[in-house]
Amino acid sequence: MGKTIIISNRLPVQLQISNGTIAAIPSVGGLATGMKSVHSGGDSLWIGWSGLTDEEIPESLERDIDTALAKHGSSKVRLTEAEVEGFYFGFSNRTIWPLFHYFLEYSEFELDSWNTYKTVNQKFADAILEKAEADDVIWIHDYQLMLVPQMVREKRPEVSIGFFLHIPFPSFEIFRTLPWRREILEGLLGSDLIGFHIYDYERHFLSSVRRLLGLEVSFNDIYQDNRIIKVDSFPMGIDYKKFSTAAEEHGQRTVTEQSELQQRLNKHKTNDPEAKFLLSIDRLDYSKGIAKRLYAFEYFLNKYPQYKEKVRLIVLAVPSRSNVPQYQLLKREIDELVGRINGEFSTVSWTPIWYFYRSMPFDNLIDLYTSSDIAWLTPLRDGMNLVAKEYIATRTDGTGVLILSEMAGSANEMNEALLINPNNFEQIADTIDEAINMPKEEQRQRNGQLQQRLKRYNVEKWAQSFMSSLLAQKERDAAHVSRKLNDSRLQTILNAYTSADRRLLFLDYDGTLAGFHNDPQKAVPDEELYALLDALHQQKGTDLYLISGRDKDTFSRWFQAKKYNMIVEHGVWISQNGEDFRMLENVKNDWMEKIRPVLESFVDRTPGSFIEEKNYSLAWHYRKTDPDFGNLRASELTTVLTSLIGTDDLSVLNGNKVMEVKSSNVNKGRASVRVFGEKDYDFVFAIGDDWTDEFMFQELPDTAVTVKVGLQKTHAKYFLENTKQVRELLHAFLKEA
Repeated sequence: MGKTIIISNRLPVQLQISNGTIAAIPSVGGLATGMKSVHSGGDSLWIGWSGLTDEEIPESLERDIDTALAKHGSSKVRLTEAEVEGFYFGFSNRTIWPLFHYFLEYSEFELDSWNTYKTVNQKFADAILEKAEADDVIWIHDYQLMLVPQMVREKRPEVSIGFFLHIPFPSFEIFRTLPWRREILEGLLGSDLIGFHIYDYERHFLSSVRRLLGLEVSFNDIYQDNRIIKVDSFPMGIDYKKFSTAAEEHGQRTVTEQSELQQRLNKHKTNDPEAKFLLSIDRLDYSKGIAKRLYAFEYFLNKYPQYKEKVRLIVLAVPSRSNVPQYQLLKREIDELVGRINGEFSTVSWTPIWYFYRSMPFDNLIDLYTSSDIAWLTPLRDGMNLVAKEYIATRTDGTGVLILSEMAGSANEMNEALLINPNNFEQIADTIDEAINMPKEEQRQRNGQLQQRLKRYNVEKWAQSFMSSLLAQKERDAAHVSRKLNDSRLQTILNAYTSADRRLLFLDYDGTLAGFHNDPQKAVPDEELYALLDALHQQKGTDLYLISGRDKDTFSRWFQAKKYNMIVEHGVWISQNGEDFRMLENVKNDWMEKIRPVLESFVDRTPGSFIEEKNYSLAWHYRKTDPDFGNLRASELTTVLTSLIGTDDLSVLNGNKVMEVKSSNVNKGRASVRVFGEKDYDFVFAIGDDWTDEFMFQELPDTAVTVKVGLQKTHAKYFLENTKQVRELLHAFLKEA
């Protein structure tokens, strides 16, 4: 196995230039910590921006920087000030960040920023391509690099690529407002595995893929050309041991060993043992809901005045993106809110809010975590929120209450916390009251379950789970490739074709010889297809049959003058050598009067759907409907029809965006086997793209060459990717014969 290449916007090291020398200091962020188990030894490489622009790096230190980074298994991507402005502060943080966090009013759709984003993503892709080898595994991180997977895939289709999004993926209705929505989706689909924190984000992504790109999605698999892309959720954990150990050591310190902050916290605890500390820690960002939390705290003090001078809210707001206008306005709003609330409620001995606008060292964070009775975290939208997990990890005696927004990704796996809607002040006030009065026994019971889960699924387990899934996907792809009709297998089939005296070919039409169309009547044969079928039909020793679910009138109009052999309506009718269609099976159609009104009711309730009526079957088409809505209606219709047809000897066929009701004793398998039995054939070939063709693949003898168009589960021996490859294969038959 090759090396692992990790790619993120920033490297896990910080560069410091001092007196003409360079120093590289490892970062202690969540991602850097989580990737330790993956980024270790000499078999991994981390690629990213160093944090210094080209203008900030003296030419004389260029080589020294590369050397310093190499010692940490890292390699830099060079960015100019203009690129950082347009790519990072521009498109990433003024377009994607607000949009994906549901702050549509803050999203800027600037073409220049988008172009810079594309340019920088290409730089990252080029840096990967320069270092990557065929058997390497590539893991790309986060919203700044969503175009990179496809850029790498185009040049190196054989490498294994994973992508993880660390922020929410928005609902389709939000995502569709992005002008470059298709490009973003196509960029991500260059991956073999796409990971999200929770299932909701995964579900939103799959919905956008279906609706905007029209690709087939089965559970969490996306079918694109010759590939299957897996989508899954991997909730990110923390370095549990680091936080719990730090909390234990913290509790063993003497007074003189304690920090100034801890001594101050202890003093207030001693003066009023019944008082409660509420802790709020966030990066200063509008998605974190800090301002709304302050308004909610004001509401709480007014609703529960008995807690005045008995509770104190500690707000730590870590500076972030201070050059972005929205963040400057937010900072001003929070400053004014804290000042107003403190001015309104303060007494001589009590200030309701302690407000810190700064970064704090790790030891001081532990001071706050271990001293606070309640952690109150109410983001309006948050990909995960690891602070909630860090707080629980530090509660070594099992006490403490976590109040958590249900809009945070971590809420999905922390049900023992008190979950609230951050917009519901009434609920928040009541929940704070509940938290203040929660018995210690209940606190320990809730936290005990949380701690066991967080300890088990820590950040290292998160990274390992993703990598294991990516490697499994690579093996799964290899299994699919093993059934692909590659050059060597094709040559074996062509040799058999050439040496055969009597050949029998069954060719499906829609999705096999021709692509799909919203209106089935417009999927007419083109001149190239006519020429190809003419040549096969006239080929000595070859019997060609078009076998389709189409109605006989349409095929008569398209093909009867050509005198092709045809089987239509899934085996009801047959025409040989241009003769009129005759019934291959005796079937009834008196059931249609009972079923038609049911289908009509679904047409009425499903915009874009319609009924195609054939002589002995009814088909409900929903290709023009919204994909999610159409699939929902199709599932509902299946249930209705299954209960309705009972023992009437009818069956429901689920094709490609079409459901067809027909007689159970008629299918392509029965029809093809009857034709096969008419002569002594020494080469049999069948090709099709949907479930109706599976009957044919199953019924024909084992010696038959059966081919599925597409990657879906099949009984066929081989698969091709699309109609273009089907035609290439049929042309090869002509050349060899």
